[in-house]
Amino acid sequence: MAAAEILPKPPVASSLSELQPVPAPTAAEALTPLIQSTYRTSELRFFVNGRRVTLSNPNPDWVLLDWIRAQDNLKGTKLGCGEGGCGACTVVLQKIEKGGQLRHMAVNACLFPLVGVDGKSLITIEGLGTVASPHPLQERVAKLHGSQCGFCTPGIVMSLYALVRNSYRDGKFRLSACDIELQGHLDGNLCRCTGYKPILEAAKTFIVEDLKGDLVEESSSLALNVDDLADNILQSAADGNACRASPSGPCGRPGGCCRDASRSSYGSSPDSASSQGSATTQATSVNTNKNTILPDYFGPYDPTAELIFPPALWKYEPLPICYGDERKIWFKPTTLQQLIELKDAWPSAKIVGGASETQIEVRFKQSEYRVCLYVSDIDELSHFESPKGDDFRTLSEVSIPANMSLTKVEELCAMLAQKLGSKASAFEGLRKQLRYFAGRQIRNVASLAGNLATASPISDAAPVLLAAGSLVSIRTKKGGPYDVPLSAFFVKYRTTQLPVNGVITHIKIPLPSPGSLEVTKAYKQSKRKDDDIAIATVGFRVRVDPGGTVQEATFAYGGMAPTPTIAITAQNAVLGKQWADSRTREEAVTALLVDFDLPFSVPGGMAQYRKALALSLFFRFWHESIVELNLTKANYDNIREIHRGISTGTRDHFAVSGTKVVGKEIPHLSALKHCTGEAEYVDDMPQQKNELHCALVLSTKAHAKILKVDWSIALYMPGVVGYIDKDSIPRGSNSWGPIRVDEPLFALDEVHSHGQTIGVVYAETALQAQAAAAKVRVTYEVLPAILTIDQAIKAQSFFEHGKHLKKGAAIEGHLDGIFAECEHIFEGTTKLGGQEHFYLETNAALAIPHAEDGLMEVYASSQNLMENQIFVSQVLGVPMSRVNMRVRRLGGAYGGKESRSTPIACLVAIAAKKERRPMRMMLSRDEDIATSGQRHPMQCKWRIGTDSNGIIQCLEADVYNNAGYSMDMSGAVMDRACTHLDNCYNIPHAWIRGFVCKTNTVSNTAFRGFGGPQAMYFTESFMSAIAERLNIDVDELRIRNLYRQGDLTPFLQPIDADFHIPTMLEQLGTTADYENRKREVRLFNSKNRYKKRGICKIPTKFGLSFATALHLNQAGAYVRIYEDGSILLHHGGTEMGQGLYTKMCQVAAEELSVSVDQIFNKDSQTDQVANPSPTAASSGSDLNGMAVKDACDQLNERLAPYRKKFGPDAPMSVIAHAAYRDRVNLAANGFWKMPRIGYQWGNYKDPLPMYYYFTQGVAITEVELDVLTGDHTILRTDIMMDVGRSINPSIDYGQIEGAFVQGQGLFTMEESLWTREGELFTRGPGTYKIPGFSDIPQVFNVSMLRHDSSGNAISWKHLRSIQSSKGIGEPPLFLGSTVFFALREAVKAAREMNGVKEPLVLNAPATPEKLRLAIGDEFVKRAAVVPKEGESNFFVRIED
Repeated sequence: MAAAEILPKPPVASSLSELQPVPAPTAAEALTPLIQSTYRTSELRFFVNGRRVTLSNPNPDWVLLDWIRAQDNLKGTKLGCGEGGCGACTVVLQKIEKGGQLRHMAVNACLFPLVGVDGKSLITIEGLGTVASPHPLQERVAKLHGSQCGFCTPGIVMSLYALVRNSYRDGKFRLSACDIELQGHLDGNLCRCTGYKPILEAAKTFIVEDLKGDLVEESSSLALNVDDLADNILQSAADGNACRASPSGPCGRPGGCCRDASRSSYGSSPDSASSQGSATTQATSVNTNKNTILPDYFGPYDPTAELIFPPALWKYEPLPICYGDERKIWFKPTTLQQLIELKDAWPSAKIVGGASETQIEVRFKQSEYRVCLYVSDIDELSHFESPKGDDFRTLSEVSIPANMSLTKVEELCAMLAQKLGSKASAFEGLRKQLRYFAGRQIRNVASLAGNLATASPISDAAPVLLAAGSLVSIRTKKGGPYDVPLSAFFVKYRTTQLPVNGVITHIKIPLPSPGSLEVTKAYKQSKRKDDDIAIATVGFRVRVDPGGTVQEATFAYGGMAPTPTIAITAQNAVLGKQWADSRTREEAVTALLVDFDLPFSVPGGMAQYRKALALSLFFRFWHESIVELNLTKANYDNIREIHRGISTGTRDHFAVSGTKVVGKEIPHLSALKHCTGEAEYVDDMPQQKNELHCALVLSTKAHAKILKVDWSIALYMPGVVGYIDKDSIPRGSNSWGPIRVDEPLFALDEVHSHGQTIGVVYAETALQAQAAAAKVRVTYEVLPAILTIDQAIKAQSFFEHGKHLKKGAAIEGHLDGIFAECEHIFEGTTKLGGQEHFYLETNAALAIPHAEDGLMEVYASSQNLMENQIFVSQVLGVPMSRVNMRVRRLGGAYGGKESRSTPIACLVAIAAKKERRPMRMMLSRDEDIATSGQRHPMQCKWRIGTDSNGIIQCLEADVYNNAGYSMDMSGAVMDRACTHLDNCYNIPHAWIRGFVCKTNTVSNTAFRGFGGPQAMYFTESFMSAIAERLNIDVDELRIRNLYRQGDLTPFLQPIDADFHIPTMLEQLGTTADYENRKREVRLFNSKNRYKKRGICKIPTKFGLSFATALHLNQAGAYVRIYEDGSILLHHGGTEMGQGLYTKMCQVAAEELSVSVDQIFNKDSQTDQVANPSPTAASSGSDLNGMAVKDACDQLNERLAPYRKKFGPDAPMSVIAHAAYRDRVNLAANGFWKMPRIGYQWGNYKDPLPMYYYFTQGVAITEVELDVLTGDHTILRTDIMMDVGRSINPSIDYGQIEGAFVQGQGLFTMEESLWTREGELFTRGPGTYKIPGFSDIPQVFNVSMLRHDSSGNAISWKHLRSIQSSKGIGEPPLFLGSTVFFALREAVKAAREMNGVKEPLVLNAPATPEKLRLAIGDEFVKRAAVVPKEGESNFFVRIED
């Protein structure tokens, strides 16, 4: 179809949406001739999983992911964040590059422009394999337990797949462990469940077993320098690891050459069917050590079965393309000249490459770019021309094509570093910066031109390019090409010298003259090493004469000014001086404080830290450069940056006896579905007939009166059908809440939080609904807002709570008398920030109305179907029996979908009832974070008394949590926090008070641990304070204060024989060689000034039950045996990655003496199991498992005569058939309620237990801290958990590792920040950082308690839990705090070396900023920033 036919008129430029608007009359005149003469087609031609696709005039608002998910059979590619930060949307594009090279690019489909797929082969997860015939990579990840909730899994598999396909060269797959872990191929993928370890193990064993490759294990595993390694590792462009067409036949690449005969892919070969989840499939995650025993049931890898590059695309001729409508059009020019003509005709047209910045602006800032020019397929802007004869030594500069992908720039820089040696230090600096820029998927499509043109003040590339003296080459149609020095390119914030009609064509980097003594280096500091925006980024260059005198110096900084900038004063201070003279260094440091005198309220915050970084990074450069310039003989190795090594680890697998199914390490029953994309989540469900899509209208104020809501503009937008708000339901039905019904579904006359729901717009498509919601205009009258805990305390803004715990003397009165008898009294305030759940699948729901009897079926990504059902029936005005809530699986939850899923289900149900049409809604990542709440920020004011030996005598504590604007479950969270403030220590006299703060922030909610981790963190904080004040080894202090059998907790529950902490402390200390390593840490610290290590050993004790919500400690199950012997299982639990369905199938299979294959756990729905308790509190297996057992017991009693008749080994098909013929009921309802418990607050006389039992554990963690930056790496973690008698050890191992890494994030990395106006700033992966692949412990060992210290096997039969197992989902999370407390030890060592005497106060999360400032050295003191009167920080931490 001709472009002119589908474009009746070019769009008119809008002055509101265009940065450089062009007068409307000239736009049509300019564009129409170009469309008619050059852009003769509106068709995109490409292949998807080997299938040809021709797409005519697609929706111009679509990115690649929109098109993919619009296809009924391509739902495996997920939307996780919409900003290229999580990797859930990763797909692979096969592309022929100039010279005939075939490259496989992993890209973020959520950002990648749809027009960019033209002429390429797209491979999605469905193209690799199916459950019946999986690709061996998919099978590895599934059977080695690399998937839990599964939402992130397709994207991770695709990233690995691209790496594998690109690795084949010279007849061999050239992959190493370094490629998997250290070269950033997985840094664009996040997983919130697994802790990453099993994914890495699956990838490594795939290399060894399937690809017959070798894992290159470097000798210095703990201190491996990734930068040194990377210099010798060249990618495809440099080493030719890509397919190259040959006139004589196939290139030899297995499965990859167009000249190979077409073969079936894995997905279409039915011969190699894999039995999913059978009892014989007992996968165990491998241990990456010398004694690894690999499972032997994997299908063989056949490289000829891979999808080949479609032969038709070798003949593809690129055509200029134009498509769109009156609102927006896309152009795809094929030459630089065509691009320049477009920019000259319409200068405000937006140039788009990978869209990594543009799509963020469109999606989150509602930017409207009416004309977009896709330029990534223009060879002149992306192909590097090597010098004649590849003689790089003759070059005086290197000209990098402006739109060359950053991955290829990385490869080019590595090649230049190899060929040019010391002359290429600028390129090594650039390569290093790009390695840690964004994720691999972004680097595969982003470019230097895009990075510079956006003029970001924290650009990763700009400082090193500035330091190198780079030039920007620009072309315009009328003016011709010219160069602009990069030092003059940046004008002001987000503004450059690039003319509106100009195009950046090259970035020119000069090379030092032969024989010159010059060093260029670059550094970056961010919250997370991989895939994170910079806090500060720098490029330094110095040239000296043979005598060491500075001839030239450039010190370029990002993150210190509105643009990347030069430290002029510091540069001038060193010119003409001896570079190796420490006085020169000191003058430069002093001058830097003049150059960067940041105010306290500087945008972005962290003023003191940024100034300290400016000094510290220069200090590092000075030391490194004088060594490299041979100006000193001193060894400054310990001042270099920290780099992690290749990870290893073990799991203490063991053989279970006495059971047939329970205790076996069966893979998650949905794991293969996760890995093939066949697992269906709520938003993957097929489009319903007449379905509409909903979008939220949210408050933009933290506290305000609503004066007016104007829906008029939104209702006239394309596709919009209607809206709902407070007037859509009776006023009495507008409130909901899990405990106290105090939160409005729709804001009434006031909003009490930024992000509170005002209404919902629904339209024919999700994009139309979202666009319309953004156009709803709300007029406010702003009211004062309370954000922080301190503000709430000052204003006495609390929810009614009033619960205390009293023990000992506190029961009768105050503790003053006990404190008077104490030898030592300690007081302090400890704080802890919140934590975003960051499940990969955001909240989603689909409501399907049925006209008859007012029935409503609602599919919701929810942990709590009963609560959803209660409030959906309330807003619909029907009995609960007419609402069926359903969910097959959740893409993660961690407590965030226990209550906060309820309003989403209610909203779609209200709209569905109103329109009598199905309604669907899936929140965007920023909407979900803004509305769903997080882990409660907390603060504890404590006073504690000890005897002379540090043995605790009494504790008085006031614990505060920031509840947000409604109660939600904040009171229950506070209850659990108060009951865990003892951790594992006996406190004879205690008075613990809880306060629930009411603020104008998002309503905080349940999160894995439910207040327990915060409380135990407070405990270990005051234990550290006691140890430091009394100069007692903190490990000895813990031992002295441990509970003993018969002691009472602060809630008066006796410690019984199940208390195994002393045993685990002893056993883990021995196996981890803890005491020797403590000595080694002290020795290391005595020898290293700029790196410090810390090590700690901490226990945890976590109570299992719904505590004081006694009614929730019940569960039901329904088991049906069909005549053919197959078994259908329903229970009240939900599957969210924790393996509950798998465990319940194992329990049922064990009880009924069948294989797991015979059990089918369909989904969770209230039609099948009434009144289900939420799947939470780590009680899912306990409650539902016992209910399943009860149902099976009933069936076994009925079937006993038939087992006797046919024999114990008779198949269930024979038994069930005979029972059916005898009219025996083959269905049973099971039920169980947890016995013994029933604590009532205030009963100090004869209270019942609060918890059914305690899950316990111990962890030892060793870290290394970069004293100059606050960066750190985890050298090793050892964990031992008491999980009772595990139902499925591999699932439990995964829960332990995943919980630990999530806890590591809570205590060290994940920082929530608010603006002063009350808006949550950290609303996505760009600003909120969870741990990634490179953040896990380098050595990660996990074991389970088996025996006591005498070697006798431990029995847990007294527990009366299902199969004597223990809940494991939440308890290990607190052990992530060992990273924090080990870092605290490292900071103490640094402070001691710096002579800092004041007591250390370090609050979590221990971000690099907090760690660096806590060190308190001379640089920190000199970087101090004093706020002016009335000046406040740019960001607000609401735990303060």
